[in-house]
Amino acid sequence: MIKAVSHGRPGTAMMAFKGVLKPDEIEAVVDFVRQAFMSRKEKNTRYHTPENGWPRHERYQAAFPFAQGEIPLDTPWESLTSAQREGRRLFMSGCVTCHEGSRSKDDKAPAEWDPRALSFPRGGYSHQQPPQKPDGISGASIYAKHDIPPKLANLTPQERQGETLFQKNCAFCHAADGTGRNWIGSFLQPHPRDLTSRTAMAGMTRERLRQVIRDGLPGTTMPAWKSVLTDEQIEAVMAYVGKAFHSASR
Repeated sequence: MIKAVSHGRPGTAMMAFKGVLKPDEIEAVVDFVRQAFMSRKEKNTRYHTPENGWPRHERYQAAFPFAQGEIPLDTPWESLTSAQREGRRLFMSGCVTCHEGSRSKDDKAPAEWDPRALSFPRGGYSHQQPPQKPDGISGASIYAKHDIPPKLANLTPQERQGETLFQKNCAFCHAADGTGRNWIGSFLQPHPRDLTSRTAMAGMTRERLRQVIRDGLPGTTMPAWKSVLTDEQIEAVMAYVGKAFHSASR
């Protein structure tokens, strides 16, 4: 476990933490995981909790038998009840992202599902427009709150233009709330700058911000926008960042 935390696991989303944590900190993390998750199975470490972004998880209970392996995913469709069919649809629309479910032991049974984890979030998902009924995706993210833009009043025309540009372009990595803690931002290396952090924005001047937006930052995932946005649009984005996230860019 210490090796996995230190060096990551190739081919998975497990990154290497040897450049982030000290050796004794890595050992402390491993000890905590082994004790809290593996030995004591403490309730507060469970993933599907309101604190971890899963309010009212019981609304997905129709899919639980498939996620827990109680009903094999290759069970003939005609053998399932209407509730179980709905549960299988629910599982396949979202739960399969992390849960593999199970297949019957009959090797001759056709494989009607792919056990490989899929990328998340899936097509058409939006925190701003939640679906009318549970779908296995709407509550499946601890990043939900970061995909909601701040509500600002009395924006100038320039700031309003910047808001539109930021939310359509920059928010993909920096998150709608500017923290960079959305799904994409959390897995980019290095992480996108937290525009709301005084520490991260310390020393950020208008000139520096303009240069970073125009020319990007080599060695990071921050691209150059000078061929995408006009100078006027870059100024508008800067105005919005200053209004919504941090005064350093004003």
